[in-house]
Amino acid sequence: MTKYFSTIGLEIHAELKTLTKMFCSCKNDTDEECPNVNICPVCMAHPGALPVINKKAIENVIKVGLAIGGKIADFSEFDRKNYFYPDIPKGYQISQYKYPIVSGGHLADMDITRVHLEEDTANNKHKEGYSLIDFNRAGVPLMELVTEPHTFEDAEEIAKKATKFAKEFQLVLWYLGVSEANMEKGEMRVEANISISTDRNKLGTKVEVKNLNSFRSVERAIKYEIDRMTELMEEGKGSEIVQETRGWDEGKQKTFSQRKKEGSADYRYFPDPDLPKMKLHEAFDLEKMKTELPKLPAEKRVRYQKDFGIKDEDIEVYINDLILGVYFEDVAKILNKKESIKILSNYLTSDYLGFKKNNPDIKLPSPKNFAELISLVSENKISSRATKDIFAMILIKDESPLKIATEKNLLQQSDENALKTIVEKIIKENSEVVNSYKNGKENVIMSLVGKIIKETNGSVNPQIVIKLLKEMLK
Repeated sequence: MTKYFSTIGLEIHAELKTLTKMFCSCKNDTDEECPNVNICPVCMAHPGALPVINKKAIENVIKVGLAIGGKIADFSEFDRKNYFYPDIPKGYQISQYKYPIVSGGHLADMDITRVHLEEDTANNKHKEGYSLIDFNRAGVPLMELVTEPHTFEDAEEIAKKATKFAKEFQLVLWYLGVSEANMEKGEMRVEANISISTDRNKLGTKVEVKNLNSFRSVERAIKYEIDRMTELMEEGKGSEIVQETRGWDEGKQKTFSQRKKEGSADYRYFPDPDLPKMKLHEAFDLEKMKTELPKLPAEKRVRYQKDFGIKDEDIEVYINDLILGVYFEDVAKILNKKESIKILSNYLTSDYLGFKKNNPDIKLPSPKNFAELISLVSENKISSRATKDIFAMILIKDESPLKIATEKNLLQQSDENALKTIVEKIIKENSEVVNSYKNGKENVIMSLVGKIIKETNGSVNPQIVIKLLKEMLK
């Protein structure tokens, strides 16, 4: 089989979180279920209606640019992108072409070409035999990020890297607070430009797979499309690979042709005469905005590893769940010991999340009480069984774990002198087990440990019990 090089470039659209639409005062509400209520003469393109730029949307794009290390343009403007579809009421889309707000940048091992701003289209509702259009979404601020083309030899690798980038970008949007980026609701859509070639330095014919609305679809669609192209090339049908737009059929797990891909010349871009030119360095304090950026996922990963030494899998849980991440840090500050913090993380990512899966409305206890529980575990004052029981209790009723352990007699006995009497009793009652131990079967000692734990209703420290047994059975 001939060796092929696959090239991928991503275009990611994200609806921005603003109170109003991009060029009018209509409400920007992605949860509105009643069609065609958030509309006005501007977003419906009535004659004589003039657009006004939403400054907050511009600010949000600049934040993204600063977060990815891009260059913020001094001069920028909006252009008209001409094409005729029912979901574009004006017959053109207000977008950006030659002068985007952000140029360059880097994220998750991929270089970025540009980030620009445009207005979203209306939403087509396809029924059997006809279509309806909901214009609530028309004119919503829509940010588009375009990556540089990246070439790889392995289709699996390229699909995974593209998915990793899309996930990381979604996280950045969340951390910046500029977009909900909910893919199921269409607030973030991924498009992949894919080509293959036998020459690493030469691009093949580009195919765009549009509107991928889940990370799983991104990975599978890229992999499928590379396999499809490779198969055509191997069969000598390379000419059948044409520049086109393809969709992804989730049910059939395959791409399908939608239309021949337009080039930029087909859109007849020209500067929008109704909108003013923008001098962004004058309008925004970029240095101040940069200092006000929150800690981003990449920085958090490094800090969590350095400060807490917890597992990578746990770190990703806190990176992806911002509320749980803040809670983890609040408890960790109280504990202030790496070993205790590791125990905390284990209980949060396994016990708590497991409990929450079946009880979605459950709330975490106060950081103070959770820290107290972890301290009891770290100091071997309660057993692992007692810890799980107390944890379940404080999830239901937030109160002191020490108080619960004391009232329910769950504190482990660590007084060796007090335990010796119980250990002697169990030794006398289990002579056969004792003889087996003395004859070399050392693992049977755990049988005696279990009986002692049962005798004390689980209130002993197993490590101390083992120590006493070994001393008394010499």
